[in-house]
Amino acid sequence: MTHPHHSATRRDVLRWGSAGLAVASLGVQADPNWPSKPVTMIVPFPAGGGTDAFARPFSAQFAKQTGKTLVIDNRGGAGGNLGAGIAAKAAPDGYTLFMGGVHHSIAPSMYPKLDYDLERDFVPLALLAVVPQVLVVNPKKIQGDFKSFLDQVRKNPAKFNYGSAGGGTSHHLAGELFKLQTKTFITHIPYRGAGPALQDLIAGNVDMMFDGLGSSAQHIKGGRIKALMVSGNKRNAAFPDVPCAAELGFPDYTVTTWYGLWAPKGTPADVQARVVEEVKKASAGEELKAAWALNGADFPHLSSAQFGGFVNGEIKRWAAVVKASGAKLD
Repeated sequence: MTHPHHSATRRDVLRWGSAGLAVASLGVQADPNWPSKPVTMIVPFPAGGGTDAFARPFSAQFAKQTGKTLVIDNRGGAGGNLGAGIAAKAAPDGYTLFMGGVHHSIAPSMYPKLDYDLERDFVPLALLAVVPQVLVVNPKKIQGDFKSFLDQVRKNPAKFNYGSAGGGTSHHLAGELFKLQTKTFITHIPYRGAGPALQDLIAGNVDMMFDGLGSSAQHIKGGRIKALMVSGNKRNAAFPDVPCAAELGFPDYTVTTWYGLWAPKGTPADVQARVVEEVKKASAGEELKAAWALNGADFPHLSSAQFGGFVNGEIKRWAAVVKASGAKLD
């Protein structure tokens, strides 16, 4: 006689379970027709930085695919942390997305108090682009190839400086890692984003930058700045003449700049899936492929879970670099 009792209990549990789910989802109503209005994408750096080089083509493609605008909201400051904090507090309804990157995996090791937690306050959606870091110099201030550059820097400690997108960004850490591995001293000058730092590099107010190829590519091609080295163990297809770190004698200088897409925690699962679907569709299109190729970028096809795992690994990796280099916020 136990069976009917069992099935009744199971039925009740299922019923309570679904009632519980209904209550839980009242917090944010999933929009079955997402996107039924414009979507905002918070980019936590000023216009003209590396994030923009990928955000803009993606936004144009998104609009083409969905018929709804993807508005880029540039919120620069605090090495990308200001915008991240704003995005973390946004309504998790699928109408605010966050485009962050490598800088946000470095921040926990550099900033004692952040008003957001990348892994707790956001859900990872997609890794959008990966580009090598590139050492770029003002050609009027630094002449010659990498070898003569290194000689000059070694002979003149503290004479040269490098610009970055801000304290604790990948530009800053790439610079500190370079100093550590080459045993040189170069002064760090933080800016409010890669855009302003690049403008000062072009103007000759700073000597060099360890930049992501995304923001530097157009200026290298235009001859405004000169690339001396790309990080990693292979040359970049977009700049085949620029030697890589490994062939210059620095096999451990592997620094990449990457950009990803997150949604605030609590964004309905079906909306998350729709965003990922639009990203996949966009990445297969010729426009995005061309934009990525122009910037020497790869589009890694990771699932949302794999992207989450990648971010976790990056947080650990950068914590070790911060420790080894003794990098501090200026």
